[in-house]
Amino acid sequence: MPQTCLLSLPAPAKINLFLHILGRRSDGYHDLQTVFQFLLYGDQLDFYEDESLRLTCNLPEFENEDNLILRAARKIKAVTGITTGIHIHLNKNLPSGAGLGGGSSDAATTLLGLNRLWKINLSIEELSQMGAELGADVPVFIRGQAAWAEGIGERLTPIEHLDCPWYVVLTPPVHVVTSSIFQSPQLTRDTPAITLAAFHAGRVRNDCEPVVCSRYPEVKSALDWLSARGQARMTGTGACVFLACATENEAVMCLQQAPYPGFVARSCNRSPAMEALEAWIR
Repeated sequence: MPQTCLLSLPAPAKINLFLHILGRRSDGYHDLQTVFQFLLYGDQLDFYEDESLRLTCNLPEFENEDNLILRAARKIKAVTGITTGIHIHLNKNLPSGAGLGGGSSDAATTLLGLNRLWKINLSIEELSQMGAELGADVPVFIRGQAAWAEGIGERLTPIEHLDCPWYVVLTPPVHVVTSSIFQSPQLTRDTPAITLAAFHAGRVRNDCEPVVCSRYPEVKSALDWLSARGQARMTGTGACVFLACATENEAVMCLQQAPYPGFVARSCNRSPAMEALEAWIR
């Protein structure tokens, strides 16, 4: 008899609407400024009863012990002393090394889902602190609100009234290793800090674009192609590039003509994972 799914939650993609690198810190990390916004597109996590902790996936290469989903589940069990098992099935749609936050979003959805399923009742702040130990981007997915981010990305200020256009997102078939981009001697590390007003005025860029484009011709090609059609930008450290469109139809038509695969999605300022959790009644 098929198992009954206890809870099904989205793990949405994010995009960085800009990314400025202000400097390198003594601990090797970088001070930055960015704005995170969510997309109504991403992975899906289904939770099932199980005696042990296990992960399955529609793409078997993600079924490894170092997957952030398992690391998140082990962490919440260790912190709380919960001994219950769980089977998590990941329906993976987001490519790795794409700048869309797929692994971080999966980890956040795992923490949020298990906190609710197991009735642990940890606060969002407690979950965010736990998530930060898994990855710098995890807290933004746990807090679930579009945000202005500073520091290494951990200082988050919610933004409620960002425009929510349709985006065409191109996914060049390359995996960009974030650490290698931040270690590059070619990376600009002296961008002056800006204000939210400067962001709204459009005086922003992604400082990682020149480094990524010099190393990955496919990213440069995709960005050049989209830039001929509007103000295109790379998200995070890549490899995905995106362009805001006036309508869904315009985005679909752009994708149909594009030289690389991708997807079309509406942006949103509140995570669909939070919306799904609020709607779930056990």
